[in-house]
Amino acid sequence: MTASLPYSTFDGYQWLKRDIIRGIYQPDEKLRMSLLTSRYGLGVGPLREALSQLVAEHLVTVVSQKGYRVASMSQAELLDIFDARANMESMLVQLAIERGKDDWEAEILARSHMLAKLEASDASEDLLDEWDQRHQAFHTAIVAGCGSQYLLQMRARLFDLAARYRFIWLRETVLSVEMLENKHHEHDELVKVILARDGKRAGELMRQHLLTPIPIIQEAMGGKGV
Repeated sequence: MTASLPYSTFDGYQWLKRDIIRGIYQPDEKLRMSLLTSRYGLGVGPLREALSQLVAEHLVTVVSQKGYRVASMSQAELLDIFDARANMESMLVQLAIERGKDDWEAEILARSHMLAKLEASDASEDLLDEWDQRHQAFHTAIVAGCGSQYLLQMRARLFDLAARYRFIWLRETVLSVEMLENKHHEHDELVKVILARDGKRAGELMRQHLLTPIPIIQEAMGGKGV
């Protein structure tokens, strides 16, 4: 990112959101306009628009007469969000198995293959972004078969709420070859059960899969006094 290059309001929103998710700004940290205008090359007006959108997404809070702050994080919120996500994803995979067609199965296999190619490689710092993108694409392909745009929008909302917590997990684990191997086995088992059209078992596996990061995130947050 180059401070001298101007960003559109949307670009500023995207970069600011990314930086909050990645912990560039800490929970409860004051977001000073002077710093933000310099960092993102935006005026106060476009920045306020971007910040207002992030307030709606619960990543930023606004305090009357005191400006904007990064939203707080807590163990209770972590558990609530991840439980909601796991239950939502469990329901969606079962619906997808009921409704998905051959092209849905083919897309899951393609995304699984792309993810497995990375999981078999050596872990490195450069791996984190690419692995996360392919991991998200794999899970999105699975639930896409549900056929409901409204449910998928609700899922996306939960995903955004979980993003900061997920990134803690990514930082703690994606650079671990052991974690990559464990996830590879979990994903393989998911694909097998989904292709066998075993909705109940797939729902159970998906829920367990999405809850496994919680202890790692809790430990990392505890180390930071959260």
